[in-house]
Amino acid sequence: MDRDARRLAMLREMGIRLWLPPQAAAAAPASAADAGTAVLEDEAAPRAPVPAPASIQPPHAGPPRTEARAQAEPPPLRPPQPVPAELRRAPPVAPPAPAVPVTQLGGPLATMDWAELRETVAGCRACGLCESRRQTVFGVGHEQADWMIVGEAPGEQEDLRGEPFVGPSGELLDNMLRAAGLSRQPGPPDKQVFIANVIKCRPPHNRNPEPAEVAQCEPYLLRQVELVRPRIILAMGRFAVQSLLRTSEPIGKLRGRVHRYHGVPVIVTYHPAYLLRNLPDKARAWDDLCLAMDTARGA
Repeated sequence: MDRDARRLAMLREMGIRLWLPPQAAAAAPASAADAGTAVLEDEAAPRAPVPAPASIQPPHAGPPRTEARAQAEPPPLRPPQPVPAELRRAPPVAPPAPAVPVTQLGGPLATMDWAELRETVAGCRACGLCESRRQTVFGVGHEQADWMIVGEAPGEQEDLRGEPFVGPSGELLDNMLRAAGLSRQPGPPDKQVFIANVIKCRPPHNRNPEPAEVAQCEPYLLRQVELVRPRIILAMGRFAVQSLLRTSEPIGKLRGRVHRYHGVPVIVTYHPAYLLRNLPDKARAWDDLCLAMDTARGA
């Protein structure tokens, strides 16, 4: 079999139809027409259509449709339908940008010592809380303590005395600290704490502070952390925890882990006022205190 014959045989196996020139027609196999390959005998002769065998369908047609095949075939694609207006979802709205504090640590606050910082906080009028306060609640304790306790905001008694964590909740905090070998009273730095709040002024009716109020007050707390340079921060209460960690997670999901606030390890726990109302959670608060002690030793 010469090259042309082999080519025809290959095309026949592939099922390709081909018109051949007259000189090649003589070399075409006799079975070419039977295989569906039409051969042109004479270019001048009129071209009569060669009927295809019944077993061969037109190029655009597929195999004969049967009832079983029609059921197996997927339905034809439909053009996309417009979504009704009542089912359309509004695009997600980005959360509002946090308020920018009036006082930035890049300004004079970054170089303030304790006396200057205390005086600045006492005269602060950066937000509306200054209108209803009796006095600011700066913080108490050793200024180079290994431990720093951060609470939420002053209550009525704190506003009157100018000291954080007083009254029954303060007594419970003192008992907790004493059990850990710590105290807010004068003593060695490794046995003392510095206690402060996220907010330095009491919100009216003990409401939660607004985000803008937190933003105005946080630079004061951050400067206190920089001056104290504690080994560990114990954040007490939902509002204090969420403010420091920039989260909305509940305390129950944040406990038992070491977090960070500007590089300082943070352990979260319940506020003493909450523990006075929920006595069974005192055991969990003790676990948090033990975790803080272990973290402080390894810091």
